[in-house]
Amino acid sequence: MASNILGFLNEKNILVTGSTGFLGKIFVEKILRTQPGVKRIFVLLRSEDFESAKIRFKNEVMGAELFKTLRGQHGDNFENFVFQKVVPVVGDVAGGHNLGIDKESTREHLWNILDAIVNNAASTMFDDRYDISLNVNTRGAENIVEFAKRCRKLQILLHVSTAYVVGRGSGRIKESPLKIGESMTAGNELEDENGPPLSLDIEAEFGLLENTLAKLHMDSSATGTTSTRSVQDKEAIKHLKELGLERARRFGWPNTYSFTKAMGEMVVENRRENLPVVILRPTIIESTLAEPFPGWMEGTRTMDTFIVGYGKGRISFFLGDPELFLDIPADMVVNQMMVAMATHAYQNDLFIYHVASSVGNPLRYSLLSDVAYNYFSKNPCVSNDGKIIRVKEMRFLKSMSSFRLHMFQRYKAPLLVLGVVNEVISIFTARFTARYNQMLRNYNFMMYLAELYEPYVLFQGSFDITNTERLLEKVSVQDLEAFNFDVKCIDWVEYLSNVHIPGVVKYVLK
Repeated sequence: MASNILGFLNEKNILVTGSTGFLGKIFVEKILRTQPGVKRIFVLLRSEDFESAKIRFKNEVMGAELFKTLRGQHGDNFENFVFQKVVPVVGDVAGGHNLGIDKESTREHLWNILDAIVNNAASTMFDDRYDISLNVNTRGAENIVEFAKRCRKLQILLHVSTAYVVGRGSGRIKESPLKIGESMTAGNELEDENGPPLSLDIEAEFGLLENTLAKLHMDSSATGTTSTRSVQDKEAIKHLKELGLERARRFGWPNTYSFTKAMGEMVVENRRENLPVVILRPTIIESTLAEPFPGWMEGTRTMDTFIVGYGKGRISFFLGDPELFLDIPADMVVNQMMVAMATHAYQNDLFIYHVASSVGNPLRYSLLSDVAYNYFSKNPCVSNDGKIIRVKEMRFLKSMSSFRLHMFQRYKAPLLVLGVVNEVISIFTARFTARYNQMLRNYNFMMYLAELYEPYVLFQGSFDITNTERLLEKVSVQDLEAFNFDVKCIDWVEYLSNVHIPGVVKYVLK
């Protein structure tokens, strides 16, 4: 039976978290542009009060170029139109089961009227502090579920996760739920092959974090610093980042982000009771394919780091297998979010969807490399001194060991030789020594980034989209025109050549 996506949000009240993030902005814009009949969009924002929350939304969301189409439609009435629909709510997903909403009257109002909740909130840095990632991605997911269970007429809760909750997966990865307490340590060197698999105790992770934070407070007191500074200074931040990576890798995940998002999924599944829940698992999200206009992006995303460095002539080699797969346009993710919400409203079950191209229409690194070479050969960047930057064809290093060897031979070995010469005959001036130390730090940072991104650029799995294909079959032709998420319709050469790389040049290279 065909769905009715266009009319789903008419007269509906929806709570959205993470509206200031990349995907959250696109989601809010899409609703306002295509579903003007929506009654209210409540946006949860960390802020001091309502007025400052409103200013934050106006500056960080409405002020984005993303909204130029909507602004053009409404002209001078744009701000009026938006704030007739959008209501900022002061709160925080990490602020307990009430989402940090202090006013009881506001909470009661939301519990009485909400029809849908969309949880976009996330700490997305791969190596973010463990306290931030755990509280936002895991405890935040729990808090959203508990808040949703108190909503008296809720039709659907949609939780945005990531496809990489599977850790270092391989083969075809199914759209299946994660089990509470399940680790990903099969084949991990920490796993005892003669003993039981490592069990993940989520509450124990919070206990460990609490003890760590208490120790950081104590250490700061001993050195005469304030307790506030103890979790803000460089050493404390470094320790909390290292703790997140260490805990993630202990249980089989490559980084703090995927680990805490996986625990968030476990909590959602474990605590939802009879809530209708959709979990959406996008791969790494890139610029818009078509809506509200092609090529919009914000910040430097995974693929863009490579494109920027390549276009500027800074890199001619890349850690990655040319036959492995890349990412998904952001507007397709948002379209599938809206279709899934409408389709599963009132269905008291859990539904999981991958939003990925690796099975249906794979985008490979080799194609990105070829298109980038052709693009920058025809449209070269210009250096600060006005010289045209010529790019070379990309060389792929297919393993971490080959990447380390290349980096050692090309960069580390010459630096080591210079360091030894300096120790022996002290030929360097203070200025040159400072430059040498900076180059060494840059090398170490590049290696750190390679270790961090390696699980993604060398990811051996492909994401099954059986559930997504079944969802497509339920969508009417009319709705699919407005909410297309069929990856088979993407012409990757066209997208990379005329949409994404020009978008990187416009928004990142500038």
